Amino acid sequence: MKQLFLLRHGEAGFSQGSDFQRQLTKKGRENLIRMGESLDEKLKSVDLMYCSSAERTMETANLIGTHITIKESIFTRDIYQGDLGVLIALLEKTSVSVDTCLFVGHNPTISLLLAHISDEQYLGLQPGMMAVIDLEISDWKMIGFGTGILKEIIQ
Repeated sequence: MKQLFLLRHGEAGFSQGSDFQRQLTKKGRENLIRMGESLDEKLKSVDLMYCSSAERTMETANLIGTHITIKESIFTRDIYQGDLGVLIALLEKTSVSVDTCLFVGHNPTISLLLAHISDEQYLGLQPGMMAVIDLEISDWKMIGFGTGILKEIIQ
């Protein structure tokens, strides 16, 4: 069985630059540190992380990475663009040897991905929330509508 962890970036402030450059707020960092500490007992490592290359998502990944081992990381601007099809295509290209995958992204797309895979009603993940999905697939190429079960929401 595969597992997918969907994490919306932590609370971000407004910046002088572009949306892409927005950074986490102090509260956003504190909440992610607290979440990371709670993950110490539940999640020791993930095989692969896909992360948007926006500043706030990379900060989120770095903070969570102090609490769990991330064996391989892929940072891409494609996640920032906000297209559900692109997110699914990334997951479909994941090696069959990957059993656990962390996806760090943005709303509304990260929540749409959760609804699509779990066949649940739309649940708008708040900043810093993580959804844990058990996938009923043996190969990432099989990921799609209703292939997962929402196991837990972690805040």
